[in-house]
Amino acid sequence: MFERFDFKKSLESLVEKLTGWLDSLIVNLPNIILAVLVFILFWFVAKWVGKFVNRLLIKKVKQDSIREITVKVLKATITLVGFFVALGLLNLNQLLTSILAGAGVIGLAVGLALQGPLNNSFSGVILSFLPELQIGDWVETNGYAGSVIEINLRSIKIKQSDNNFVIIPNTKIVNESFKNFSRTERSRIFVDCGVHYDSDLEMVQKLTVDTIADLFPQNGQEEVEFMYNEFGDSSINFTVRFWTDAKKNYDILVAQSRAIIGIKKAFDGEGINIPFPIRTIDFSNKLDLNKAQEKSSQDSED
Repeated sequence: MFERFDFKKSLESLVEKLTGWLDSLIVNLPNIILAVLVFILFWFVAKWVGKFVNRLLIKKVKQDSIREITVKVLKATITLVGFFVALGLLNLNQLLTSILAGAGVIGLAVGLALQGPLNNSFSGVILSFLPELQIGDWVETNGYAGSVIEINLRSIKIKQSDNNFVIIPNTKIVNESFKNFSRTERSRIFVDCGVHYDSDLEMVQKLTVDTIADLFPQNGQEEVEFMYNEFGDSSINFTVRFWTDAKKNYDILVAQSRAIIGIKKAFDGEGINIPFPIRTIDFSNKLDLNKAQEKSSQDSED
């Protein structure tokens, strides 16, 4: 077997093939350089067009998510066109045809294997064009609350009030409900309280409404609403509702705090008691100590 192997002839064939490749490289070198330059040019064009469209959309489109996803898709499309143009300059028509033909088969296989990520991508496109959810909004969803920092093709990033980030897949947002505090300029605030049973309920109602109205001026048809709701264990409880500017949970907490301080000061000024829980212990069965002592003495004599 080894005797029939002609090492010199094999070496000559290898050198001939390498020489042919080198000749082909030298002949096609201008096309290669041109293809590389064209691809780089398309890459810079994509970057420039992205910046231009971004500045244009800032003036025309209010939603940051739509602007960002549009710029990303546009840049990716221009770069992909540049890649195919570069392949055409290299006279790789057969390779280009094979790539386009195989793209369908590969796309089907990838689609079946990556159903979850692709679902997140389509959900990301939906969220980007959803007017009810924009970057900067304060939302509550999937057990988390925070400001929307980023919306991409995979997930949304939320910055919580403790300064930590939460990454939530887009499908979780699309398939489940979410609460957006930032879509309305004003929110209704609820404050619960209670007064002693001896209190003048009508005076308590008027004092509370006047206090809240002074702290939080109501607009248009808005009004401060006061309702007693139950006879509690130690107090008659009520709820006061009012409107104020609030676009995030922090604004609501601040409004509740101001309302509680104002109500407490007003009640203290009028001598109205806000009772704390009281427990009464009943000693109706009193122990007769004298009889107990006599019985103990008799037991000791016996």
